[in-house]
Amino acid sequence: MAVGGDEDDIPAASGSPDASLTQDDSFTATSHAGLTYPWGDAAPGTGETIRIADGISWARIPMPGSLGHINSWLLDDAAPDGSDGVAVVDTGICLTICSDAWKALYAGPLATARITRVFGTHLHPDHIGLAGWIAKKQQVKLWMTRGEMLTARAIVADSSDVAPDEVLAQSRAAGWDEEAIERQRAGGWNMFQRMIFALPRSYVRIADGDRIDFGKHMWRVVTGSGHSPEHACLWNEREGVLVSGDQVLPRISSNVSVNITEPDADPLGEWLASIDKLLATVPADVVTCPAHGEPFRGLHVRLMALRDEHRMRLYKVAEAVAETPMRAVDTFPLLFNRPIGAHNQNLATGEALAHLKRLEVEGRVRKEDRGGVWWYHGVA
Repeated sequence: MAVGGDEDDIPAASGSPDASLTQDDSFTATSHAGLTYPWGDAAPGTGETIRIADGISWARIPMPGSLGHINSWLLDDAAPDGSDGVAVVDTGICLTICSDAWKALYAGPLATARITRVFGTHLHPDHIGLAGWIAKKQQVKLWMTRGEMLTARAIVADSSDVAPDEVLAQSRAAGWDEEAIERQRAGGWNMFQRMIFALPRSYVRIADGDRIDFGKHMWRVVTGSGHSPEHACLWNEREGVLVSGDQVLPRISSNVSVNITEPDADPLGEWLASIDKLLATVPADVVTCPAHGEPFRGLHVRLMALRDEHRMRLYKVAEAVAETPMRAVDTFPLLFNRPIGAHNQNLATGEALAHLKRLEVEGRVRKEDRGGVWWYHGVA
């Protein structure tokens, strides 16, 4: 696929090994006790929408991968001429299975609606993969935070047929064997680019605390980080609705990883701080509209569960390395409740490094470099 191609040049999912490598494969199932689901197991079919509240409707875009979908949220908006319109939040990846779902929406509930703008909650391909395509087709602007847009541009520009040496060195440091490293090298460094239609050269920047006028409704931007650099949630205070993207999901925990762009970062520290920020900012009784799964009530219950489960994982890792030094790969059984293999080793490694970095920052472990391999020790 040429990401700068014609607006209908969208690749098919079938037959492509890269089609299943979407962000949903990074998630780990977690407890969702205490949540309620006002719509039960109901979900919109292809070309359908469900009204959630005054000002917002729910569409579901099918995707390959373990979750099989992303939720797109359609916000009532006022067009420049004063007519009614719809703003799109999150789009699916750049594959025909996703673009066909949008065409079904255009022929159905959006047949008489004008698309006014496209929002990307964050940079991952399942969220902005078709943002450029919709913006081009509908002649509208893309709205994102600066941290997400500029990082997306940097990743798209950094393409190679083989994985960079820095990436291979980090994998070796985490404890990968030579067979896995060679597989990573041969896999290239362009999966992200394959899943995103060309982004517009200009965009509208949104930032934490912005109040965006949609005509009859006002939505406030609340940002978080850890899963991505500057993830934007949208909160309608009057209607009590939060569009949470991947920042809060009902049944799974978003991947929080150290990556090669910022190898010394503390993304789990940022993630935990973002949970505290949402607890302090957004009321507990909102209807939360996530990127994956069903709309739910019980935001604070879910945030506290996510915080506590990450804290428990940190405790387990700290206790284990206090007994015997470990590499990042040795911590997998302590962090994940599923097998880790070639298909998810990269994401698991990033999350393991994030937990170990948080423990380093908290002064609970120290890192020793033994010939290019990192071993983590407990701190007495």
